[in-house]
Amino acid sequence: MRILLLALLSSGFALAAPQPNILWLTSEDHGPHLGCYGDPDAVTPNLDAFAKQSLLYTRASSTAPICAPARTTLITGMYAPALGAQHMRSEVAIPEWLQLYPELLREHGYYCTNSSKTDYNLLGDDKAIWDACSRKAHYKDRPDGKPFFAIFNQTITHESKIRNKNPNPKHNPIKISIPPYHPDTPEVRKDWAQYHDRITEMDTWFGQQMKDLEKAGLAEDTIVFFYADHGSGMPRSKRYAGWSGLHVPLIVHVPEKFKHLRPDDYKSGGKTDRLVGFVDMAPTLISLIGQKGLAYHQGNAFLGANIDPAPKYSFGFVGRADERPDEVRSVTDGRYIYIRNFMPHVSNLRGLNYQMQTTTTRIWRELFQAGKLNEIQAYPWTSPRPHEEFYDLKVDPHETKNLAALKPELVATFRRSLKSYFTDTHDLGLLPESSYHEMSREMKITLGDFARSDSYRPDKLFHLTTPLEPSGNITLDEGNPQFLTLQLRAILSNCSAILKGNEELRSTLESLLTHKSLEIRAGAAEALTYHPDTRAKAIDQLLTLADPVVTNPFAALHALDALSRLETLDAKQVARLKKTNFIPDNTWPGRVSKYTGRLNPTVVEQFSKN
Repeated sequence: MRILLLALLSSGFALAAPQPNILWLTSEDHGPHLGCYGDPDAVTPNLDAFAKQSLLYTRASSTAPICAPARTTLITGMYAPALGAQHMRSEVAIPEWLQLYPELLREHGYYCTNSSKTDYNLLGDDKAIWDACSRKAHYKDRPDGKPFFAIFNQTITHESKIRNKNPNPKHNPIKISIPPYHPDTPEVRKDWAQYHDRITEMDTWFGQQMKDLEKAGLAEDTIVFFYADHGSGMPRSKRYAGWSGLHVPLIVHVPEKFKHLRPDDYKSGGKTDRLVGFVDMAPTLISLIGQKGLAYHQGNAFLGANIDPAPKYSFGFVGRADERPDEVRSVTDGRYIYIRNFMPHVSNLRGLNYQMQTTTTRIWRELFQAGKLNEIQAYPWTSPRPHEEFYDLKVDPHETKNLAALKPELVATFRRSLKSYFTDTHDLGLLPESSYHEMSREMKITLGDFARSDSYRPDKLFHLTTPLEPSGNITLDEGNPQFLTLQLRAILSNCSAILKGNEELRSTLESLLTHKSLEIRAGAAEALTYHPDTRAKAIDQLLTLADPVVTNPFAALHALDALSRLETLDAKQVARLKKTNFIPDNTWPGRVSKYTGRLNPTVVEQFSKN
């Protein structure tokens, strides 16, 4: 027997440690509104019990507050903006050097299943990277002896599920807690009650999944993650790059059999304040199977054989949400959060078609338009917004008191960390979506390759994102398209005052209306709408750009969004907009093209009421 054992040891057979199964149970559109996180309205007995035997992360971030870009970050182990994929349904090409984590796990012998959502914001066959990807995909179908990685995703808590006709939610709307930025109306209270009802339903689903794992005899062989894909589906959470949009529950159970893969602060029923985010998930998976993260991974492994040191900051981002262009970044150290708005001339909430289907959003906007909100409630609808926001999450967890002007030294520290993040990660968000698509197409490379090329230098661009003041000496850099694009955006927050009496600048802007770059044309036209002498010419240009087949869908969305911020359009201009062709162009991402068809009638309806 001893000779046999020695022979096995020398062959390496007995040295091979068993690989853990890994199970992800994921939910949608809800923050840490669970009993185990201290929420007073939560009824979540199964997750609360799970937390008592697991490790609960108190500072987990989805990295993006909206589903598709968050999933891009998860599947790649990279910040989605490093691939130009921070915008909703970007459908960007995958660089040749990038492997998605299911591909990496399969290479190391794992049977990988996904039930069943993909929505990775990437071009290609989302299902091909899995061994099985459908509602029926299940770890029980794995070949004998193979470890599994399995995801089960449910949509019970999705934003759309709040919108139902049930007149009597189980949670009492009168007793439900609502954040101070929401108006206190019966409709809003009902939506929050429905939201908590859905979380309770999800908790029942989670409990059944855990029973199934136990029944299969796999509980002691499986590391289980539970998390949600971003913050609450209620407005000013989902699509908001502050903490209410990014903060998610994350609870992880590592069985005793795999205690060597636990972090030092792991304790059953314990909590950790380590900053973790979705960008950390892929390198963590690789670490759990004993491997080191790849060179292009941008996160930090927080479990497994190769745990990285805890980061000092956690970064968040949001780009275009459906049909409305935007660009925001945030940085938190767990106590403070810094938010930088790269389009401060627009408001946080802007009447997105899909978001407006939630009763709370409609009621909230109606009250804002009627002037019936207090300052905190009105702020998300107000424009321009500050280009920098800074909140103390310890004393102001709802992010309602902007301290940017009161804590300049702290703000400067966070600002520097954000600038370094752009350089370190190759985040493309300093450029408008239309610009970097134009440039990468000219170079015939993927956006991910463009981001890493010498043609994109975020360290040279970051300072151009500060809004320009009327008193400044403004000279547009017409010889540098990237600089020019950002200068055009930086004008907009104070555009009326900047253009007043500045004939030279207005003349330069007018000359840019024929520029070869559609984004520069759109930026110049948007700026010229702020002056009465050039407004008609500028609107004419925006109406031309609003046709995505004549131009491209990104420039068209910019033009339509700019038109929507005007006070009026005359009958002829509205009629012209009605005739605009918004049939999707198959040379551009299909989902993005369809968004122009969503925004066009919204703008037409807005001005048809005049």
